[in-house]
Amino acid sequence: MQPTAAFFDLDKTIIAKSSTLAFSRPFQAGGLISRRAVLRSAYAQFVYLVGGADHDQMEKMRLFMSQLCAGWDVATVREIVAETLHHVVEPLVYEEAVGLVDEHQLHGRDVVIVSTSGTEVVEPIGAMLGADHVVATRLEIVDGRYTGEIEYYAYAEEKANAVRALAEERGYDLAECYAYSDSITDLPMLEAVGHPHAVNPDRELRRAALERGWPVLVFTRPVALRPRVPLPPARPTLAALAVGGAVAAGGWWWSARRRDTPGSG
Repeated sequence: MQPTAAFFDLDKTIIAKSSTLAFSRPFQAGGLISRRAVLRSAYAQFVYLVGGADHDQMEKMRLFMSQLCAGWDVATVREIVAETLHHVVEPLVYEEAVGLVDEHQLHGRDVVIVSTSGTEVVEPIGAMLGADHVVATRLEIVDGRYTGEIEYYAYAEEKANAVRALAEERGYDLAECYAYSDSITDLPMLEAVGHPHAVNPDRELRRAALERGWPVLVFTRPVALRPRVPLPPARPTLAALAVGGAVAAGGWWWSARRRDTPGSG
């Protein structure tokens, strides 16, 4: 019998937000970005959550993130992600997704995360979740710093290409493989396997899933992961800044929304 795999998108499929933008506050605490950039990323996060991730929005997010990180020290980014991972990501992980990961591994399937977010963020999250493989966007690095250019963009059709390449390398029977995503931009990846699932789908993917008779799943419940896997301890100061920053960003957006809502006075 050929081996099989379950391919998971990350953002809004396994976790409730954009994994990259979720680290904006820790990056500010680590001295990488300004408060203004944090507010811009909060805005991008809000648009992403409310409006989904169509091609134009993903392109804007790609440009924003690649330009933002130009000149960043790679070792610093990796250190910040490792130290704040359990504060930033753990509250965002869907219990239903964790259950699916466990179920697929129990049935002997590899679990593969295929994400448009950067590898420095996706790989630690994959390790935290116990994924077998990770496919993610790679940013160009020169002399230990990001140049602002993208070396490999794991997006749309390229995700499907990566799934097929990994299947050829690992011997997966794609007809017996599973895939999960929330976005219409991942339609090629979903169509590449025999068992596609739409998770918290945007409007276009929901329509496509219903037309094709694919299961539509709704994930809502967060779960604590620290008892499941060992995580590196965080420096108290940096961790506190990260958590406090996330709360501040949420409060800023709530205030802005109330000001913009008629009758919210």
